[in-house]
Amino acid sequence: MAGEEGERWVGAAVDFSDGSRAALRWAADNLLRAGDHLLLLHVLKDPDYEQGETLLWEATGSPLIPISDFSEPTIAKKYGAKPDAETLDMLNTVTRQKEVVVVVKVLWGDPREKLCQAINEMPLSCLVIGSRGLGKLKRVLLGSVSDYVVNNATCPVTVVKSAITDG
Repeated sequence: MAGEEGERWVGAAVDFSDGSRAALRWAADNLLRAGDHLLLLHVLKDPDYEQGETLLWEATGSPLIPISDFSEPTIAKKYGAKPDAETLDMLNTVTRQKEVVVVVKVLWGDPREKLCQAINEMPLSCLVIGSRGLGKLKRVLLGSVSDYVVNNATCPVTVVKSAITDG
């Protein structure tokens, strides 16, 4: 499990957007090294209570799902996730080329709280998160997951801005 001597667990918050792909690319190019474990944290804001996994794992999040299993559409769908092919391809390449173990944990609820909870439970060496590039006004009105996590996480957090901005 995370925290064992000699193991380094790097977290990455993913929502399968351009911003999270940019963060994953940055982590692969600048942070990950052979033997690391990459934990993808995917938070679904609106749980689908029709799915048994949501009811079963809502409080703690899903068990750790190997990327090879999560790449199967039926497995991802079982947890309510909709990963894109580009992200899955990038992660499978990182697994092979960098010799990194990639696992996914699906969480349900407020992304800010769930990411900080996951950081505390693992514990992670660090977390990489993408930024949607909200302008100051939108950030004040909508709040920012990355701002919240930076200020409340118990591990170092790197925020990677996407080249594409949203206002």
